[in-house]
Amino acid sequence: QVQLVETGGGLVQAGGSLRLSCAASGRIFSRYVMGWFRQAAGNERESVAAISWSGGSTYYADSVKGRFTISRDNAKNTVYLQMNSLKPEDTAVYYCAAAGPSGSGYTSSREYEYHYWGQGTQVTVSS
Repeated sequence: QVQLVETGGGLVQAGGSLRLSCAASGRIFSRYVMGWFRQAAGNERESVAAISWSGGSTYYADSVKGRFTISRDNAKNTVYLQMNSLKPEDTAVYYCAAAGPSGSGYTSSREYEYHYWGQGTQVTVSS
């Protein structure tokens, strides 16, 4: 079992930055693919970014490439999502999720592969 807790959400103006953190506890965090997903009101949940357990492979949705950066610190059992140049369309509840265990270079944007989820944190970007 893996427990995930997201922090760092809030209200920010367009063009601003936020850093989300996801602290994991339970099973061996370092062997799990970690992903960030988001769900805006009235929309389906979508993949934002993912990172392999080694940190060597990453995935980004086209809508956030060049603006968001995912990283992880396995010693701290924490994954981060640095969000820069935020836009109003980034407004959503952001979820951290874990999938695995897996190979060192594996990442995934497929929601069904993620079996552990955090409670979500709200990010609101004002125009």
